[in-house]
Amino acid sequence: MRKLLTTVLGSCVLALSLAPAHARDEIRVGVTGTFTGPAASIGIPYQQAARLFPEEIGGRKVEWVVLDDGGDPNLAVRNARRFTEDLEVDAILGSTSPPGSMAIFDVAIESGTPQLSLAPVGIPADRRTWLFSVPQPVPVMVSALVEHMVANNITRVAYIGFTDSWGDQNHDALLQEAEKAGITVLTNERYNRTDTSVTAQTLRMLGSNPDAVFIGASGTPAVLPNIELRDRGFTGQIYNSHGSISPFVLRAGGAAMEGSIAPTGPIVVTESLPDDYPTKAPALDFLAIYEGEYGPDSRNPFAGYAWDAMLILSAAIPAALDVAEPGTPEFREALRAAIEDGREVAGTHAVYRYTEDDRYGVDERSRVLVVVTDGRYEFLPH
Repeated sequence: MRKLLTTVLGSCVLALSLAPAHARDEIRVGVTGTFTGPAASIGIPYQQAARLFPEEIGGRKVEWVVLDDGGDPNLAVRNARRFTEDLEVDAILGSTSPPGSMAIFDVAIESGTPQLSLAPVGIPADRRTWLFSVPQPVPVMVSALVEHMVANNITRVAYIGFTDSWGDQNHDALLQEAEKAGITVLTNERYNRTDTSVTAQTLRMLGSNPDAVFIGASGTPAVLPNIELRDRGFTGQIYNSHGSISPFVLRAGGAAMEGSIAPTGPIVVTESLPDDYPTKAPALDFLAIYEGEYGPDSRNPFAGYAWDAMLILSAAIPAALDVAEPGTPEFREALRAAIEDGREVAGTHAVYRYTEDDRYGVDERSRVLVVVTDGRYEFLPH
């Protein structure tokens, strides 16, 4: 039976022997995520998956050090500095929100530590050496929605999203993909993750007479525009971002979520995919572990991203161990080089293949469409 990892939350103290910067036997990985606060419904599944990570990789013990950043980019940076300066980790996973992940970039680069972002982020070409993104890039996901719009003769779409980088990423991807498809984006409404009303934004969107609305939000705060639109009598198609895929969202949104469409990684509906789909076997293996621990219907894409990050590290660690010992700059460099060496790693969401020029490592096999039917996500061929 798998043993649980050591977790550090809030002010709890991790009992680790802190050694000076030299080789050690065990591999040490820092994980920071949003396990409390407005985005906790997204972060908690990452934490739950991390509790199931293996104790050993490549014949070496692994210490998974998990810290809560509460969705605060400043706290994410403090966690990252604790990882690199005090704990001398060999890799960083996180954060689980785009603002937190991007805030950590400088720490990863300055310390020469591979960072696998657990949230979709844009990685500047001139800063990418130590940075990798696990979730699918937003344009890959939004393009699936635009394909559905084209197939269903939708030509006018209104947009509402968060007033942060997640809202920006989805809006920018929608503009890019819609222009190519001849679809008009009518609005660019925004709201905060902690807002309790989007009435004014909804009225402006409805006033633009859209065929459909795309909501660039995530977690349970994504529910708010869905409810407002349906309460105001909107009968057109509602699209949500892949950050909204969660049983928490379905429960919070109830009937307002019915018929809404979103892109997601294949893990959510993996049983509906052909047996030769490249992610099906890894996803089924993970779901047996995850749902075995947390119960039927506990699956979600966020836990899958955490598991895939672990698989990516697991594939790279043996090659890095051939070069150097954990705890050293040489090991971190070898680990970075092994991640980007072009090998294929089949995960729950994608077949990852990172290279020197590609820090996202996924293609269109990493996304499917789902529609909410009777309170569940169902596979929607497109």
